[in-house]
Amino acid sequence: MEHNSVASDTAVNNGPHLTMNEFISLFEKTKSWSEYNELTIERGALNYITPAVVSSASALVHDGDVVPMALPWNTISGPDNHKPALHYMTEMGDVDEEQPTCNKDFIGVDYHGKAVSHLDAMTHIAFRDQLFGGKKASEVVTSTGSGWATVDKLGPIVTRGVLLDAALFQEKKWIEPGTAIHKEDVLAMEEKFGFTLSQGDCVLLRSGHFARRAELGVWDPSNLSAGFHVDVMELFKERKVSVIGADGDSDVRPSPVEGVHSPIHVLALPALGIPLLDNLQLEALAATCAAKQRWTFNCVITPLNIPRGTGSPVNPIAIF
Repeated sequence: MEHNSVASDTAVNNGPHLTMNEFISLFEKTKSWSEYNELTIERGALNYITPAVVSSASALVHDGDVVPMALPWNTISGPDNHKPALHYMTEMGDVDEEQPTCNKDFIGVDYHGKAVSHLDAMTHIAFRDQLFGGKKASEVVTSTGSGWATVDKLGPIVTRGVLLDAALFQEKKWIEPGTAIHKEDVLAMEEKFGFTLSQGDCVLLRSGHFARRAELGVWDPSNLSAGFHVDVMELFKERKVSVIGADGDSDVRPSPVEGVHSPIHVLALPALGIPLLDNLQLEALAATCAAKQRWTFNCVITPLNIPRGTGSPVNPIAIF
């Protein structure tokens, strides 16, 4: 696949822009630390996924169709894969003299990038040294991992998934990198597609990132990507959303915030305690939703149980 540096006429519409001081004020206004006690705070917004929410999400299963959302394990270096995953054989049936013989392999990955579908735990991002709940990253994060709000505290997640298909909404195959999805866009998608974001939801944004990549080639989404504008986050707080994900990493780039590269990550993780799903392959999900004319489904997310981990590779599934 050829490298595409993105044409100079690519639409970039990620305003309005915020100064650092304006963003700090938004962070303080948005953060939800006081809503939890010492027994619940490390799960953050996942506390909104009550047994009633799980039961209601399970009732969305009608046809039994299952759609995975993970990218293939990517061992090839490229503009959007600066640290390729590892996969090699450790045994190929050549050491056992008795039957049966064994084939074994090894995998390894530095997954916090643009090529691996993964879940970010709240401890993944600090803003001005603050993690979710006010813990100082400099005090709880060491070379052996984190001592606060880690991925093993999250467990399996079962809730209602909602697809915000921004590309379909705009009647395009994809929206261009650099385009921001605003609160008003989310509200318009609710009306057009017939759902209302509600407590415990896993909200997934499809920009058509991988449809564009397949047709036009690879670029580095670290510098140019479609995603949410920060003005959506107060809506997500109001609706008590529990998980946010995207076929990018949810942030629009270039960032609309002065001096903050990933403002959605900041508002989601250390402010609101909302885990993030990055780099999802949402094309099959979008096709399924369009065919069924329903954009809500049962969503199952099972991160690895990694003590002190900042996140985990993951293969979320949608069940219809």
